[in-house]
Amino acid sequence: MLSVEADQVAGDWPAADWAELARAAVAAAVAQTPHADLASAPMAIEIAVRLTSDAEVHALNRQYRHKDKPTNILSFPLLAPDMLVSLANSDDGEVLLGDLVLAAETTAREAADKAWPLTAYCQHLIVHGTLHLLGYDHEDSEAEAEHMEALERAACTALGLPDPYEG
Repeated sequence: MLSVEADQVAGDWPAADWAELARAAVAAAVAQTPHADLASAPMAIEIAVRLTSDAEVHALNRQYRHKDKPTNILSFPLLAPDMLVSLANSDDGEVLLGDLVLAAETTAREAADKAWPLTAYCQHLIVHGTLHLLGYDHEDSEAEAEHMEALERAACTALGLPDPYEG
């Protein structure tokens, strides 16, 4: 069973059912992967989504990625990808898959640049971040980037969102 917690802690976020938007995005991302069975696992697989300010994301990005700037989303996986396979058949209670942290000002600016509603753009970012938590990457090779983008496109289509990489 997938469990998604969403907390607004800082930044100027509009009123929305962020927990439900995050749950739907996580489920859509997981469904596109070989880990789709995690959604029906007997144990709770938890992802925490933190909606915060650019200032907090900037500090986290500097501390953990050594990049001195804010970014739209950060992913903090807590499990190695090879451990995911054994989770689907486990009943050990609850496992925290990882944390996703979104920056209010950066996501709002990028959503406006793409002419996307902020909630839809954040769902795309949560799909992207969830794929990172599942071990996917786009920085190591072009082939991995293309594969991850294909998964994102499929998840966004399932959510009724436009193609995030079009145009």
